[in-house]
Amino acid sequence: MATTKTQLRIRKNALFADLGYEPHDGQRLVHESNAPRRVLACGVRWGKSLCAAMEGLAAAMAPKERSFGWIVAPTYDLGEKVFREIVRVAGSRLRHYLLDLSGHERTLALTNLAGGRSEIRVRSAENPVSLLGEGLDWLIVDEAAQLKPAIWQSYLSERLHDRKGWALFLSTPRGKGWYYDLFRRGQDGDSTYASWNAPSWQNPYLDSAAIEAERGTIPEAVFRQEYEGEFLEGAGQVFRNVRDLAIEPWREPVAGERYLAGLDLAKVQDFTVLVLLDRERRVVFADRFQRLDWALQIQRVRATIERYGNVRLLVDSTGAGEPVYEALLREGIPAEPYAFTVRSKDALVNNLALLLERRAITRPRPDLWPEGIDELEAFGYSISPSGGVSTGAPPGVHDDCVMALALAVWHAQAGSISFLGISEEAPPGHPVPEFSGYRVGRGRAEEEDEDTED
Repeated sequence: MATTKTQLRIRKNALFADLGYEPHDGQRLVHESNAPRRVLACGVRWGKSLCAAMEGLAAAMAPKERSFGWIVAPTYDLGEKVFREIVRVAGSRLRHYLLDLSGHERTLALTNLAGGRSEIRVRSAENPVSLLGEGLDWLIVDEAAQLKPAIWQSYLSERLHDRKGWALFLSTPRGKGWYYDLFRRGQDGDSTYASWNAPSWQNPYLDSAAIEAERGTIPEAVFRQEYEGEFLEGAGQVFRNVRDLAIEPWREPVAGERYLAGLDLAKVQDFTVLVLLDRERRVVFADRFQRLDWALQIQRVRATIERYGNVRLLVDSTGAGEPVYEALLREGIPAEPYAFTVRSKDALVNNLALLLERRAITRPRPDLWPEGIDELEAFGYSISPSGGVSTGAPPGVHDDCVMALALAVWHAQAGSISFLGISEEAPPGHPVPEFSGYRVGRGRAEEEDEDTED
């Protein structure tokens, strides 16, 4: 068995040399491992995508009659990072082995070293049902920390059983969730797992001084997670205490009660969400729907507003939202507009984060409002391409419940009826609250006001 492993390593190293790929020391450890499950949790720009791409190519070129490999990520765009590296190398170094390449279908087929056919496909976790199907010889899961545990447990792991396939998980750490549990298995003696954790500067091709210069410009927790590659409890999350007061049932209308509501609009891809608060700081009602004509959406909102009676509504009036807002007024609904720009969305996010930090909002139980709780927990910060800190939902995750709740509590904070204990009258200009010592929102290079749409 030892001889077989040695031969496999030598063959892989020879292939990498032919392909012009010289892995750095950290990448070499991954390539030398024969663990069926490998977990690579490192800082940004460490070289995770290139390492994974070369592993995928080595597996595709291995002598077999037939070979199948998938690259899975939260979205197709993220999955294409590894796929593009594979296409680049295959197109320049393995052109005579190339059988088929479809950018639209995100598939590539090669003749492997036994003359068999090897196929590589990109899959998105946005629609888990699409992950059902064929058995796999290998699987690369990119941005794994952003996936829900069920994607691996219920849809992907079983793809590897019948062909005894291996899996390579890639991600920058993001708190201590299921991805951290996989990483720990590689550290705690589980022979089927191997895991590695390293900072960005382990990549010798990066400028360490430039990375160090970032330390003083972004929050420490962001730097430790994104560049040092640390698993930090709750790191990456904008909102804390999400489940602490998620204990309530939904509540029926109460005569004489005053309600404040937030409405985040969408017509096709995202969801329209309506959230109502009462004077006891409780989310009493939420509605979430998709792919309805504006006229039907307006009637659905109107029905809820009439049912709860004394409701003041703050509505997203950006882009297509403006005529919807005007239509709501024509229907007699007491709506007020809130235009989404980079700065105004930052204001909503900061205000909601502050109130959750103070445990000032009570929410329905997670089993009653799973979409809302999941969105609040997933909403996080990351390093943007410009090097600044950006906040938002990770790829493949919606933020409509977050924004509707943020509108409702902003209305409560900013309006003359303030029952959240912040102020009786909104200060001029609706100032942006501060949270945890820094302004959460777009990065330094992305602070110009601009309209944002769904």
